[in-house]
Amino acid sequence: MPDGRAAAIWRPMMVADLPEVGRIAAVVHADFFERPAVFAERLALFADGCLMAPGGYMVAHPTRAGAPPALDSLLGALPAAADTLHLHDVALLPAMQGRGLGAAAVRAARVVAARHGLPRLGLIAVHGTAAYWARFGFVDAPAGATLASYGADARYMLAPV
Repeated sequence: MPDGRAAAIWRPMMVADLPEVGRIAAVVHADFFERPAVFAERLALFADGCLMAPGGYMVAHPTRAGAPPALDSLLGALPAAADTLHLHDVALLPAMQGRGLGAAAVRAARVVAARHGLPRLGLIAVHGTAAYWARFGFVDAPAGATLASYGADARYMLAPV
């Protein structure tokens, strides 16, 4: 699938999409369970960062660099001094991978971050995906103790918008 078409597939997430988000998360992130309330809260707090595609979703929200939320945790509110758009999840079912959807999600996240005055993107790379994220300018960065909730191999990474 050409990259331009991949970008056009992403659309805003709606509350009605949350069961599909949970279904995809159960497949893609089976070892990183999060309650449905986590996704619902992210959508309620920052709908601009929540997108859907066939067989995939992205959930992102403002945070502070170096302070990613722990796995399966509720935020309560967005931080007042946010400086980073945290890509909480970019999840694609295996059949949808390799079609340019991940790259299109990163481009969409950069647009959202710029629109909200956030100069960087952040994420936690799991499943050995750090090399994939490095293709988009993400580099390892220090993170707080919450990183441990994602497992010993998790890596916190930042990229400029």
